[in-house]
Amino acid sequence: MTAGTVLLASTGIYLHTTLHGKLRIWRRELDQAGLKGDEQLLDLGCGRGAVLIEAARRLPTGRAVGVDLWSGKDQSGNRPEVTLANAAAAGVADRVEVRTADMTALPFADGSFDVVTSALAIHNIPSSEARYRAVDEAMRVLRPGGRLIVADFWPMARKYAAHIGQGTLRGLGPGYWYGGPWLGVTLLHAVKGR
Repeated sequence: MTAGTVLLASTGIYLHTTLHGKLRIWRRELDQAGLKGDEQLLDLGCGRGAVLIEAARRLPTGRAVGVDLWSGKDQSGNRPEVTLANAAAAGVADRVEVRTADMTALPFADGSFDVVTSALAIHNIPSSEARYRAVDEAMRVLRPGGRLIVADFWPMARKYAAHIGQGTLRGLGPGYWYGGPWLGVTLLHAVKGR
């Protein structure tokens, strides 16, 4: 009976996170990011655009660019057209751009963005070396003083912070658990030096 109760509770927590929790948390985090509204923001592994669209809502004169490989492995229907349709439905299509790009070799010049975000995407890269390269690329495309805001499973977020030698880590709580605290998500916030 106990195993069944744990399984049922884990399923409920997972569904809450997937359907509501992660979106509430990203809204809060983007609100607290102090965006002025004219920033250039890059979202790594944007998928169908949940974080990308929330960011675009806060950028009336800025731009939100999402990159993904559009493999569909993590989400069925993960295609650029779907992301753009979601942006149009949210009324932010004029501020959103999507590109096919590998986050380990971003097709942007150094210092192109004020903010780089990523939500549970970097850990999907198979090797630790390539994951660190993605974090290095995120830092490379940030302008001096630009902010990196990455949500990932806590062991990964800690490794990213150690790799770049900076950043604050904060657990995002039960609203971003995938089944329980053993799959909790941590936010890494880092600022690129001037």
